[in-house]
Amino acid sequence: ANPVELAALITAFAATLFVIIFSFRTEHLRSMLPSAERLDSLMYKTAGVAFAGLAMLLITGAIWANESWGRYWGWDSKETGAFVAWLTYGGFLHARIARGMSGRRSAYFAVVAFLLVIFTYLGVSYLLPGLHSYA
Repeated sequence: ANPVELAALITAFAATLFVIIFSFRTEHLRSMLPSAERLDSLMYKTAGVAFAGLAMLLITGAIWANESWGRYWGWDSKETGAFVAWLTYGGFLHARIARGMSGRRSAYFAVVAFLLVIFTYLGVSYLLPGLHSYA
């Protein structure tokens, strides 16, 4: 995984957790952390970086696959998982831009997208058969 993309994903996930925490009544914790609006903005911006990183991952992976196997896409479980995660982040960004989704609903959407990425990077290698299964 690209370190910049992974850092963006982790930052987006952390900001997401804070948005969820802020939606509950925790006055002492709120006074120590940035505002929910600022964290929501951070979540949105880092999700955009993660979306771009996943797009680059898919593009460079397809180019590499074509050089190695003579085809750009093989519907391998990891390829498909990465594509689904990319579509989920795209859906998240679309919901933010087109529908104005923010706050807790947006944070839950981002959690699902992040968990899909983690499953794609870690779970697919050990749980599903395919070219990218290393266990």
